[in-house]
Amino acid sequence: MKIVGIIPARYASTRLPGKPLIDIHGKTMIQRVYEQATKASTLTEVVVATDDERIFQHVTSFGGNVVMTSPQHASGTDRCYEALLKTGKTYDYVINIQGDEPMINPAQIDALADVLNGQVSLATLIKNATHADELANHGEVKVVLNTKGEALYFSRATIPFVRNATDTFGMTQHPFLLHVGTYAYRSDVLEQITKLPVSSLEKAESLEQLRWLENGFQIQCVMTDIPVYSVDTPEDLAKVTQLIKEASSK
Repeated sequence: MKIVGIIPARYASTRLPGKPLIDIHGKTMIQRVYEQATKASTLTEVVVATDDERIFQHVTSFGGNVVMTSPQHASGTDRCYEALLKTGKTYDYVINIQGDEPMINPAQIDALADVLNGQVSLATLIKNATHADELANHGEVKVVLNTKGEALYFSRATIPFVRNATDTFGMTQHPFLLHVGTYAYRSDVLEQITKLPVSSLEKAESLEQLRWLENGFQIQCVMTDIPVYSVDTPEDLAKVTQLIKEASSK
C-alpha cells in the first residue's frame, strides 16, 4: 500500500500570521510537523503543500519535499488533491496531516494508515471526551458512530443529547467522542469529493466532512488516546513551546 502524507501549509492566518514559519524552540512549526510525519513507518513519502514562496523556500532549505499549490483552495482537502497531482506519482491513499500540530505523534498517523485496506474510502481519528468544557466548546467537533465505527454525524453541538441527564451533558451515562482533524482519503475518492458542491449541512456547521456524508461516503473512525496539541492562538503556541522545551531537556 502506497500512502503519501501531505501537510497543507498556508501563510495566512487570522490569529497567527505566518504560522508555519513561527519558531518553536529552535525549529519552525512546519519543520517540526514534517520531521514528526517522516517518522511514521506507514508513509511512502511526506510532502508539504503550500501557497506561499516563503514556506516553499524554507521547506526546501531543510531538505523537505514541497509543492506549490493555488491560494484559492477553500480547504486542506482541496489543497491535498492538487498536491497529489503535482507529485506526478501514484498513491493508493493520501493522509492529510495538520500543519499546526508540531508535536503530532507518528503512531497516530500509523494507526490511521493501518485501517486503509483498499476498501475504506475515508478515515479519520477520534478521541474520548473527558471534560464537560470540551463538550461545551463549539470549536471541539463531536462525532457519533454506527456499530462499524463509521461516522453517522459530526457537529459543533453536543451530540448525542442525553435526555434526563443526571450530570453535565450526561457524561456518566453515555460516552462522548471528539473529532481529531487528521484525514485519510483513498486517492480516487479524494478526486470525487473535491468535485462535490458545498452542501447545506456543511454550510450550517462549517464542517466539510458533512458534505461527504450527505453524498453517501462512509468515514471510518479510528480511536486514539494520544494527546493532540494544535496551535491556533498565542496561548497555544506558548503551551506547545513549553512542552517541547521540557521534552528536549529529558
